[in-house]
Amino acid sequence: MASSSQMLKGILEGCLLAVIEKGETYGYEMIERLEEYGFHMVSEGSIYPVLIRMQKEGLVETVMKKSPSGPKRKYYTLTEKGIKELAEFKEKWLELSSAMNRLF
Repeated sequence: MASSSQMLKGILEGCLLAVIEKGETYGYEMIERLEEYGFHMVSEGSIYPVLIRMQKEGLVETVMKKSPSGPKRKYYTLTEKGIKELAEFKEKWLELSSAMNRLF
């Protein structure tokens, strides 16, 4: 049986795109927001490789900004390509979740 963390790997990019869509954010803040939605199994070690790949693919842009406490933070925003990718993810997710709900 697949664990929650294994299942999350397949949808983590879509989750991160959805969080970033809500407004400019940095890595640790994304983890906190995902936890608020019930994704308690997400760790820094799991999101940063995905964020790096998303940046290389042109889905997100980054900017370094001062932090009120500690070192500068890398803030992420969606690019036009990222917005399109999120729209495609949402469409595929609705199809998949609908099919799973019918199956169950």
